[in-house]
Amino acid sequence: MNVLKMLKGFQLQMRTEYPFGWSIVMGSIFIALVIIAGTTGYMLVEGWSFIESIYMVIITLSTVGFMEVRPLSDVPRVMTILVIFGGVGAFFYLGGALAQMLVEGKFQMMLGRRRLQKIINELRGHYIVCGYGRIGRVVAREIKKEGFDVVVIEKDPEAITQLKYHKMLFIEGDATEDEKLLSAGLNKAKCLITALAEDAVNVFVTLTARQLNPDITIVARTDNESHVSRLKQAGAERVFMPYNIGGLRLVQSVLRPTATSLLDLAMRGDINLQMEELPVSQQSELVGKLVKDSGIRPRFDVLVVSIKKSSGEMVFNPGPETTISAMDLLIALGKPENLQKLQKVCDPET
Repeated sequence: MNVLKMLKGFQLQMRTEYPFGWSIVMGSIFIALVIIAGTTGYMLVEGWSFIESIYMVIITLSTVGFMEVRPLSDVPRVMTILVIFGGVGAFFYLGGALAQMLVEGKFQMMLGRRRLQKIINELRGHYIVCGYGRIGRVVAREIKKEGFDVVVIEKDPEAITQLKYHKMLFIEGDATEDEKLLSAGLNKAKCLITALAEDAVNVFVTLTARQLNPDITIVARTDNESHVSRLKQAGAERVFMPYNIGGLRLVQSVLRPTATSLLDLAMRGDINLQMEELPVSQQSELVGKLVKDSGIRPRFDVLVVSIKKSSGEMVFNPGPETTISAMDLLIALGKPENLQKLQKVCDPET
């Protein structure tokens, strides 16, 4: 009984994970079993050699019309009839499965999935978004809009249809599974954002991702303030609460409408203004210079809003006597083209 349950479970799993090729695999296995059984039968009943037996089976299955290898008695003839019925039935089953795949376009789907996986395998330093709901959709869209590569992990059929429509890179499946995270390029990704609806699932994804890639940056979503500490303990560097952020933005739009409108315009790209994080490498010419001597403002027309030191200290509105060190992070405000020029100075290797 246990063996039968295991076989049924394995069959169900295979049909679920590989629905397109399951019929072809079963048809091929059945043909192989017919060949093995027929060859063994001729060898045991008639005492033929292996070559004679398998030759008899092949010419019987292929229905080429050749004569029998040797005269057959009644029992081998009955066995030959069974070989014919079994082989022809298996060939019809296999042919029907192939025809179904061609008619339904499953070959194209399989080839498309392979091409998609090949593209994902070549990515480096990309972003992974788990979940393509209301939050995940906005996150993935904005990351792609900024010009970065993003891969979405989603299992909902309706969401997958939207991913295909928007031409997003995606992995179909459950984000809690190691295989799906690795297929999305977790080992080579820069950041993972888990924006699933259930906090417990986000915690599990965070734990799994941290175990598979200890160096990746993880950002997690939660709807409960009490779960923030759990997500951070699980390995998330940052935790965001969408409803809390939305409420704060609503309050700011009421209390400080002009400042909020300016920020909204900048975020939507309606004005030519952008805020960017610029890491300072050891090869940068800015290392060891004071802000007043760096020439950032006159050369690039960029405003340094803050400097995050390598120790984690945040220096807001740095004064002219503030020293820029290697591994500092400049938070700068300016036009996108000017920020790109400054980025080349901060890190010449980019």
